[in-house]
Amino acid sequence: QVQLVESGGGLVQAGGSLRLSCAASGIIFGINTMGWYRQAPGKQREWVAQITSRSATNYADSVKGRFTISRDNDKNTVYLQMNNLKPEDTAVYYCNRIPYVVAWGQGTQVTVSS
Repeated sequence: QVQLVESGGGLVQAGGSLRLSCAASGIIFGINTMGWYRQAPGKQREWVAQITSRSATNYADSVKGRFTISRDNDKNTVYLQMNNLKPEDTAVYYCNRIPYVVAWGQGTQVTVSS
């Protein structure tokens, strides 16, 4: 049974930092590209960042230079370090496999106050 569990969200002031975690089970984690997505209120879910099995990374322009994605294959976990957060980063953040998504987790709420 595939399960993705996101954690680490919270309320932070603009300019602050958070580190999100996503623990995966039920997939062969180490061979998969993993990604982070986010969904702001009233908006569609959007792709934020991804990391391949060889740890090559790619980012949306809106977060480039501020967010860093990483992975620990021994722990079946992918991380998102978010620095210099902005109010427009406020959203529910999700992780998933790319490109063949599995069942979405519940996500973790990130709220950035101005």
